[in-house]
Amino acid sequence: MEIALEFPDLLRLLDERSTAFRVAVASAPSLDAQVPTCPEWTLFDLVQHLGTGDRFWATIVGAGPAGAPPAEAAAARAAVAAPRERETLLAWSAESTQLLLTALREAGPDRACWTWWGTSQSPQNSRGVARHRVQETAVHAYDVQLILGAPRPLPDEVALDGVDEFLSTCVATTSVWPHKPTAFDFHTAEGHSWRLTVDGDGARSARLPATAIGEGPDTVGASVRGTAGELVLFVYDRIPAGSVRIDGDAGLIELLRAWDPEE
Repeated sequence: MEIALEFPDLLRLLDERSTAFRVAVASAPSLDAQVPTCPEWTLFDLVQHLGTGDRFWATIVGAGPAGAPPAEAAAARAAVAAPRERETLLAWSAESTQLLLTALREAGPDRACWTWWGTSQSPQNSRGVARHRVQETAVHAYDVQLILGAPRPLPDEVALDGVDEFLSTCVATTSVWPHKPTAFDFHTAEGHSWRLTVDGDGARSARLPATAIGEGPDTVGASVRGTAGELVLFVYDRIPAGSVRIDGDAGLIELLRAWDPEE
């Protein structure tokens, strides 16, 4: 399966995962239920978080090129209070999704905008926003399904793009890696692999062609293997290390997971 998603596919998946999120919310026993993977939040908190995030990014995308978050975006996020009644909350959530989708469609894939991942390998444009919001929404849909006791695997399209998106957006940086230089390989059961190199120049992610897999073993400190969906859930701290296969120095994986380049 090809893992590079076109902009219309990202918008479709954002809509689909947002719908799956609300379907799960509608079936949950209570909006006061604790979210196992976000223990500081109730289900209501999670719905409000995702909805205000959609509205925030809709404003960001609509504002276009900017060197900092537009004031109206931060103000909009701070001012929004989601309704407490479940049916009204679900309608508010659906409206939030549509606000973001409309902003993305009107902007098109290449319109520049502010993003928090300025030093990463991901583009600071509406396509980058759409791509990241697909992953956030998919992972939060999984969070709600856990409340129901019926978590479902991430859709293949989402999962395969999700490994690359996480490494290039959430990990890649020009901030100095504070430990001995090394590399991490991520291998999916579906046949795709990435290498993350970390050193004094920061962190860089690259797809590995099939012919290169296994090369440079002396530079690879640890590797992680699993289905694409398992890898996404692992890097987002949704499943434990025992759910994937780790070869090499597992302690390096813990250093990577604990690393905050902003500190």
